[in-house]
Parts: sequence; C-alpha cells; structure tokens
Amino acid sequence: MSSPDGTAPPDRPDGTAAEEAEPKIEDLVHEDAGPTPQFGGLAAEHADHDAAQQPAEVMTESGVEAAGTTTATETGGKLELGPVGHLGDRLFGGLARGSGGLVVLIVAFVGIFLLALAIPALIDDKSNFLFSRIWEPGGDQPRFGIAALFYTTVISSIIAMLIAVPIAIGVALFVTYYAPKRLAAPVAHAVDLLAAVPSIIYGLWGILFFAPILRPVINGLSTALGWIPLFEKPPGDNVGVVFTASVVLAIMILPVVTAISREIFAQTPITHREGALALGATRWEMIRLSVLPYGRSGVVSASMLGLGRALGETVAVLIILSVPNGNDPWNSSIFAGGETFASKIANNAAEFDSPEKTGAYIAAGLVLFVVTFLVNSAARIIVDRSTPGTKRPRRNRRAGAAEGASA
Repeated sequence: MSSPDGTAPPDRPDGTAAEEAEPKIEDLVHEDAGPTPQFGGLAAEHADHDAAQQPAEVMTESGVEAAGTTTATETGGKLELGPVGHLGDRLFGGLARGSGGLVVLIVAFVGIFLLALAIPALIDDKSNFLFSRIWEPGGDQPRFGIAALFYTTVISSIIAMLIAVPIAIGVALFVTYYAPKRLAAPVAHAVDLLAAVPSIIYGLWGILFFAPILRPVINGLSTALGWIPLFEKPPGDNVGVVFTASVVLAIMILPVVTAISREIFAQTPITHREGALALGATRWEMIRLSVLPYGRSGVVSASMLGLGRALGETVAVLIILSVPNGNDPWNSSIFAGGETFASKIANNAAEFDSPEKTGAYIAAGLVLFVVTFLVNSAARIIVDRSTPGTKRPRRNRRAGAAEGASA
C-alpha cells in the first residue's frame, strides 16, 4: 500500500513491509455534519414540497385558523372546533327530518281518525265486538262483531303465504344462480309484470277461469282430509270459496316476494359463494350454506310485505268470495264462502247512511289497521334479530352462577 506522496512505506526492522494505518470511525462521523452535497438539494426540495401541501395557517388572537377548515378556539384549556355552516346541508337535513316526521304524523292521524269515529259505535254495540259473528249494525239495538271477518282474513292470507313464499324463493334462486343469462332476464321481467295486473282483472280471471280449474283439487282435498273441519266441504257446488281466493292472492303477492328475494340473493358476497365451492360444496350446498343464511332477513321482509298486501286486498277478494247467508251457520272450512275486513267494508259501502252504521264499519277498518301495523312491527323485529351483528350476546348462566357463588 503506497503513501500519500506516492512512495512506498518504509520497511519494518524485521524486513516486513509496514501496513497503512486504518482510519478510525470517530474521524469519519461528525455530529454537526450537514447533509452531503449530493443529497442536500433533494432534501431541500422535499421540504419545500411538504410545506406546499400543508394548508396555510393564519394566526389569530383566539387560536389558529387553517385555510379551508373551521375556526379552532381555545377555551378553558380545551380546543373546540366551530360549527360548519353550509346551507345545502341544513336544507337537506331539514327536508329529511320533515319527510320522516310527515310519515309518522300521517299514520298517527289515520289511527286517531279511525279511533274517534269507531268509539261511539263500539259503546252502543250490544254484543261482543271481538268474539261475536253477528253483523247487524243498524236499528236501536246494534249488534256486530268481527270474529268471522278476522278468521277469513287471517286464514286466506296465511294460505296465500304458504303457497307464494316457497315458489317465490325457488323462482328467485333459479333466476339468480341456475338460469342462463339469456333466460334469466325474460323470466324475471315476466314475474315482475304480474304486479302490474289490476286487482279487478285478477278477480274476474279467478272466478271465471281459475275457479273451475281448482274444483278437482278442492274435491280431492275434501275427500282425503274431509275429517278435518278446515277441509270439510259444505253441500253444494260453490266455487267462490276461501281456498280459491287464497290461491289468487298467492299469485298477486308472488312478484313482490320474488323481486325482493332475488335482489337479496344476488347480493351474497362472492367470497362466501366461491369459498364454499372451493371447499368442495355443490351448488345446492353453496346455496344452503351461504346464500340462504345471508338472505334470511330479506326474505322475511319480502314475506311480510306480501302478507300486508294479502290482508288489505279488496277488489279481487270481493269478486271471488261468495257472501254466506246470514241465517246459515258459520262454517270454518276453507271450501266455504266468507268475507274479509276489506271485502265487507267495500261490499256494504251503500249502508254508510247513518253514523251508527258508519262507525261499525270504521271499527272493523280500525282492527285491520291494527293487525297490519302489528304484522309490520313483528317483521321489523324478526329482521333485526336475523341481521348479523344485531344479536345481543347471551350470558352463560353457569358462569354467572359460579361468579355469584365465588363472590
């Protein structure tokens, strides 16, 4: 190794060449050393870029105000941000609150109206309003009850739900996961078009065309299950029965349940579906383990909407159902005629000639209003419990008892 002047270092006394002294680390590191010349310009440029990205600050007497932000004031040692005043936000928030309050007020006013007009008639009623099947609202001694109306309304809606919901779920799954794309869209549109058919068309089609087709089904069910009062066929050949009205109601609520269920099933996360298939699940197992649990709350909501439609349907049920004679004994069979709340009120609208009669029918409408409200409330509770993340954790009773004993 050569010396700085280019000459070789002197030899040691033993004849070996002297080694060059290695530099110490203290000589290379300096605490007060600035940036090296090759990196100094880059660091300065980076600092200027960061300063340009930060909002400009204006010093005020009460605090620091940054450009484009709210004013920050310091009171009592705490930093408080001033309110953001945007006219559009306030207008939109006011309209949203007003719309929600308006809906609540409309529902409340409808309930108050029905209750105010029904109370005088209920006070003058000489029979049990909830459990009587007599309907004679006129005269000096009015007697009327809703037992028969309530039974026909509920039983027809339940049968319609039992028929419509499984078919709607099957159609939704077929359109979403089984049908080719060229076939899925026409089937979905055809089902949605059923909701556009007027109720009077359903009623006329049901009593003139569909009821004769259901006659063999009614005869077969009455023959096989006639020992049950619900399926006992009364004498005669009546086609305007509760069962026919229920099937027509099922067709009417089918598009509502199908459309909502289809949208919910299509929103199942792809990670859930692909994960199940990757683990070796078949298509049906993927649907059973991933799609149906995810869409349970949506199917319940769709079913409750369909139930509300079935409970309040008027024109189609009015056309299909045959009104039983007042002197005939009441029959609980679904193969007999009857009247629902809505059909009773619509069929006897001409009797609204006195406050007493009007109050009786309004009282029946009040019961239908309450039933529909309770159905929607129950649906909301079921949906909240079915939605992931809304269930409250259950406390382990054994752990609680052990904690109490140890305490």
